[in-house]
Amino acid sequence: MWAPRKEVDRVDVNDRSYDERVTDVLIIGAGGAGLRAAIESHDRGAKTLVVCKSLLGKAHTVMAEGGIAAALGNVDPADSWEVHFSDTIVEGQHLSNWRMVEIFAKEAIERVYELEKYGAVFDRTPAGKISQRPFGAHTYRRLCNIGDRTGLELIRTLQDQLIARSVPFMDEVMITCLFRDPKTGRAAGAMGIDVKTGKLLLFRAKAVILATGGSGRVYQVTSNSYESTGDGIGMAYRAGAELMDMEMIQFHPTGMIYPPGVRGMLVTEAVRGEGGILTNSVGERFMSRYDPKRMELSARDVVARSIYTEIMAGRGSKGGGVYLDITQRGAEYIKRKLPSMYDQFMAFADIDITKDKMEVAPTVHYQMGGVRVNPETAESSVAGLYAAGEVASGLHGANRLGGNSLSDILVFGKRAGESAAKSVAAMDLPSVDGESIEKEISRVLSPFSTTGNANPFHIKEEIASNMWKHVGIVRNAADLEAGLIELEKLRDEAKGLKAVGERAYNQSWTDSLQVLDMLLVCEAIIGSALERKESRGAHTRSDFPSKDPKWLVNIVTSQIDGKMVRRTEPVPTPPEALLSLIKEDD
Repeated sequence: MWAPRKEVDRVDVNDRSYDERVTDVLIIGAGGAGLRAAIESHDRGAKTLVVCKSLLGKAHTVMAEGGIAAALGNVDPADSWEVHFSDTIVEGQHLSNWRMVEIFAKEAIERVYELEKYGAVFDRTPAGKISQRPFGAHTYRRLCNIGDRTGLELIRTLQDQLIARSVPFMDEVMITCLFRDPKTGRAAGAMGIDVKTGKLLLFRAKAVILATGGSGRVYQVTSNSYESTGDGIGMAYRAGAELMDMEMIQFHPTGMIYPPGVRGMLVTEAVRGEGGILTNSVGERFMSRYDPKRMELSARDVVARSIYTEIMAGRGSKGGGVYLDITQRGAEYIKRKLPSMYDQFMAFADIDITKDKMEVAPTVHYQMGGVRVNPETAESSVAGLYAAGEVASGLHGANRLGGNSLSDILVFGKRAGESAAKSVAAMDLPSVDGESIEKEISRVLSPFSTTGNANPFHIKEEIASNMWKHVGIVRNAADLEAGLIELEKLRDEAKGLKAVGERAYNQSWTDSLQVLDMLLVCEAIIGSALERKESRGAHTRSDFPSKDPKWLVNIVTSQIDGKMVRRTEPVPTPPEALLSLIKEDD
């Protein structure tokens, strides 16, 4: 029975007390990866707790609209996991971990049918099978979809399963740091803030799973939700975990242009998958210049760079983008296959996409880099700390295929939950050092006592502006170095971050803490982009315009003696049996 929330006592801004929660597996994040991990962890007998920064169900997963990539072969019987493996390796520009891709391509099929058994309602073929649509750079029609609301259906389905199992969850809780056992170095829990009350929370756990998503909000124009500020990546780095391929940021080719309040909002690739065409200001279907074979269904990095090139050549639209036209498919078809896009443009731009063209331009969409994980277990370089979904790296290489993100969260969310549950089955609760707790409390409360007057909202805007200006689709050493200089200025300014008001629902407080992780993530992105002196996938350098075989390496970022350092490691070579499956593009 529904009951209103009880009024809570106000928490003094200097109150250092905290409530404690104990669990076997702590899952941070309640998007698709976190929910699937929670289901698996619970089903394998581990006491499981899910915490999320926003409300349960309000995850960035819902923005993945076009479909779930899995080689079911329902529409194109020739499709197979082997072809999906090849497509993922090739379009990732060979930076992907081959074992991770093998696991993914094989297990994505089972995960989709499992989601169907959980109750997901997919679009159907005339024969009653799960329907599959084409997407950019996929050899076959492979994306299992629910109109253009696939991510929403995935979240709804997994959320229902979580609730049916009575897995405990706490929403509106912002995690601020991860703890490690001082003797073993194993992940031991986390500190957090109950946003509703401002109360501090200590979570003690035998294992921790990060499912916090990416960091798209460090850019000015992005399709990412407000919560995507890179907290998980920053916390993992501070806890000693290695990061990898941080320079690889995907610019989705099509984001909205106007109105300004929704600039960058995703226009799903499903529009092109269902027959949408791209034209410039002089009416040319310009993709024939860049990829005459695949046209609008080329890889995302290719289409995004092509649109960028058209705009820079003066052939862009009045609004600063290009045109995307699906009108030839007819009103009934568009409303049935792309209901969210129809509603989105009517609500925000007063445009009827059944009659008029959409105006679009690239928008930051996805982070291929993140926490380095073991392909089999999803465990990071810190024992007991796991990562799944966009927060993790290794699967997508230099460029993610559309639709691979939703199958990624299902496959590796499941693996992370399974591995974590197995690891804690016969172990005692790790220790958390009291001194570390007190140090984190001081750090978390410092914005209330600082003598500075820095505005966290302003610094977040400056971070995003700096990244958009200096670390965009096309990069060069001069811009990247200028971005680092600006980042250092912002870091100095952030020393005086000020929170005002009470602790309950205090955005200035939580933003102050997010800024610090955003700065760390930006430093890792820019440093890795400077390191990679070539153009590969989503990383394009105008001063190094060609792909260079000697850069077939992963760039690993770690913390040594308090400093961010990088090293390169050769990408592991697949065994001959898998190597023979890889079919290069023409």
